[in-house]
Amino acid sequence: MGDAINLKGIALWLVSAAISANTFGAEKVSLIKIDGAIGPATASYISRSIEDAQKQNAQCLIIQLNTPGGLLDSTQTIVQSLLGSTIPTVVYVAPTGATATSAGCFITISASMAAMAPATTIGAAHPVSIGSVPGGGDEKLDNTMKQKLENFSVSYMEAIASKRHRNVEWAKSAVKESASISAEKALELKVVDLIAVDLTELLKQLNGRVVDGKTLKTAGAEIYEIRMSASEQVFQKLWRPEVMFILMLIAIYGIIGELTTPGAILPGVVGAIALILALYLAAVLPVNVTGLVLIALALMLLIFDVYAPTHGVLTVGGIISFLIGSLMLFNRADPLFRLSLGYIIPATLITAAFFLFVIGKGLRAQLLPIKAGAETLIGKTVSALTPIDSQGGRIFVEGEYWNAVSDAPIAKDETVEIAAVEGLTLKVKSKGK
Repeated sequence: MGDAINLKGIALWLVSAAISANTFGAEKVSLIKIDGAIGPATASYISRSIEDAQKQNAQCLIIQLNTPGGLLDSTQTIVQSLLGSTIPTVVYVAPTGATATSAGCFITISASMAAMAPATTIGAAHPVSIGSVPGGGDEKLDNTMKQKLENFSVSYMEAIASKRHRNVEWAKSAVKESASISAEKALELKVVDLIAVDLTELLKQLNGRVVDGKTLKTAGAEIYEIRMSASEQVFQKLWRPEVMFILMLIAIYGIIGELTTPGAILPGVVGAIALILALYLAAVLPVNVTGLVLIALALMLLIFDVYAPTHGVLTVGGIISFLIGSLMLFNRADPLFRLSLGYIIPATLITAAFFLFVIGKGLRAQLLPIKAGAETLIGKTVSALTPIDSQGGRIFVEGEYWNAVSDAPIAKDETVEIAAVEGLTLKVKSKGK
């Protein structure tokens, strides 16, 4: 009887332990969602999420991806993080209608497992469509540089696809020919590993698969979403061409406003902060140096026209230079980094008005003759109240009595002209001399 009770207890304990082990081993999957352009904040987010998923002992990290592309440097950082991850990574192009274009194609190919939702697309990974050359627009690249960049991107994609045992030939065509295919075609060509309608189905299909030497237990797993930090969210919104353009305008208005109105302080402080942020974004975004030079030239022409009026010739030239510089500042062939005319035209008009009506009036006011103070006395003529010589004398001007001196003797009641102001003494000379 005792043996039966013991066997029953052991059986119950084994069942309980098996249930606990099963629950403990398969109930957590980490998830992040990327919807938008790939940049430094995205690279930081993915790297941090991989580390967090490892600490949480998650079965895998799922990256739900929908992107039109992004920066080459950030893409390389993400690819390195995915290839070097010790935890299985799954890039899931979703929801329905999403795309993994340009940089997104590199990222999807580099994951341990690649999945797509129905009616999604992947491809078009030509390097020109990836913000490839910070500090210079694509129009600056000659054919040799373009060819070098394309060759590098092809070999880079080939290495990634080979590492992940995916269709190397198609991966190369995505770079060389900007090839783009649907989810169904991608599965057929072995570009991705599976198609799943939603996350629940994705977890079911992943369950039991051996990925990077680990058998995944994802059926019914708890999904733990890792969200962007506050700083990552802020920077993700900041690193846009239009944001840099606005910061650049604020820097221009603030700094020039401070120079033309010394002591205001606030415009200078705001302008300096905006300038620092704009310079940082210029180091990240693919900015065309020619565009920056044209904008700087425009500012010089507008300022010169204030000091040396040319009947508006320099002002018109400055406005045209600013407009062309703004158009060339980013590569307009790439929708991801295209600066809309909705920003450029109003900014051009506001900048022209700023210099014509605000800065222009301020600088011209500084050049006007002095209308108050002792300096206004110079050139006035009055009668001498007393004889005036080098030792002194007296005159009455502007309702006040002044001490006066003269190099040549001046008789009482003689008309004199004020030549200079020396402290509280006026230097005068005879009007007839």
